[in-house]
Amino acid sequence: MFEYIVLKKLFEPSDIAILVYFRIVFGAIMLWEVYRYFVNELIFKYWIDPVFNFTYYGFDWLKPLPGDGMYYLFLVIGILSIFIMVGFKYRISTILFFFAFTYMFLIDQTRYLNHFYLISIVSFVLIFIPAHKAFSIDSWWNKKLRTDFVPAWSLWLLRFQIGIPYFFGGIAKINEDWLNGKPLDMWLPRLAPKFPILGEFFTETWFVYFFSYSALLMDLLAVPFLLWKRSRIFAFGLLTTFHILNSQLFPIGIFPWFMIFATLMFFDPSWPRIIINKFKITDESQPKIRKNLQPKTPKKAQRALGQAKTVVKKLEPKITSLTKNQKIVLSLFLIFIIFQIVMPLRHFAYPGNVSWTEEGQNFSWHMMLDDKITDIEYFAFSPKIGETWRTNPSDFLTDKQVSEMSGRPDMILQYGHFLAEKYREKGYDDIEIRVDVFSSLNGRDAQRLIDPHVNLAEQPVTILPKSWILPLD
Repeated sequence: MFEYIVLKKLFEPSDIAILVYFRIVFGAIMLWEVYRYFVNELIFKYWIDPVFNFTYYGFDWLKPLPGDGMYYLFLVIGILSIFIMVGFKYRISTILFFFAFTYMFLIDQTRYLNHFYLISIVSFVLIFIPAHKAFSIDSWWNKKLRTDFVPAWSLWLLRFQIGIPYFFGGIAKINEDWLNGKPLDMWLPRLAPKFPILGEFFTETWFVYFFSYSALLMDLLAVPFLLWKRSRIFAFGLLTTFHILNSQLFPIGIFPWFMIFATLMFFDPSWPRIIINKFKITDESQPKIRKNLQPKTPKKAQRALGQAKTVVKKLEPKITSLTKNQKIVLSLFLIFIIFQIVMPLRHFAYPGNVSWTEEGQNFSWHMMLDDKITDIEYFAFSPKIGETWRTNPSDFLTDKQVSEMSGRPDMILQYGHFLAEKYREKGYDDIEIRVDVFSSLNGRDAQRLIDPHVNLAEQPVTILPKSWILPLD
């Protein structure tokens, strides 16, 4: 029974049109992102100007490219985006894009963005999805490559990955602060002047709670409502409105727009084909099938969709058990699903409030959940000569890096090691580094984040819980 269900849901033929749509949209959005970084001079600001970079655990060997290397990297990412969009050398392009973009993403923790993490994963998924077998340069050159149908797992894998930020974004909001309207009760009043009409409600308590619980419910219910045909259009309308509002409220880059276009993946796989055929933009690779898909009216569109499904029905696999290759695909599918579920939940293995300790915070789809106001001071002490120096993080870090580091214990430790090395270069082999950090989380009274008596220079960089992080009162 299990194998039959798997065959029906994951390995039955599905219209490739929706994968072609996603391939084009993905490439176009990434090209836009590269353009933004060039025009706004963000490449220099984030990767060339800083003298120190905060690395991820296990990736401290990754460094920015020297000289103008980061400009060339973004240029390559832009070119690969075009290649993906038009389906040129698709397999090679997606592989190179994944490594180039992920490398850029892992260079500096201060540039962690949930949508960058999402793009990295999606680009990895695209490597294995045959989105280039229609309406592409590859399929134009190689007619044997052309097809109208792909295994349904290709679509479901993308749907799963797109649904992950929604669902776990909702799970992350089930916490005391969010349910009490924080930190929105701090942010919305400050944003009120930007919205002449709607902004009048931003200072109202009821609106803050309405916004908080609406966001929570939309994240949790997005995927079920998108999967249910009767509620799909309504859910898409609400999510589109929500994303557009977020794009105006918060500086979250391409994320809202990417999610709007990606959410259309939950609609019928043939919808892009129907729209294209309506405007008579055809590909002659499968004339017998496409000839029946030339609707000029809504009724004919429905009839054409029925004909397409009839064709798919005839192509359904007749076997009743999984082949060896299908078992391999299913195993990889399950491994990927388990990884995507475990990563966002790993923070529960750490003690304390994750928004305070930040342990397990990254890669968990915790989006716009906390507001930290932090004051930080570093002290270097040499027991040999009995002298103490107060150091300003701005001596080596950009304002953006200082802002991101101040409330992040793992990054505070990294900078402590960096400072210790700087003093050792000056001849202070016995140097000790301590830090005094007062932080206010979501409007609470400020309190110490880190034990000021701990010598950070001798603390190891680890993913294990850190005893020197003080608990949140």
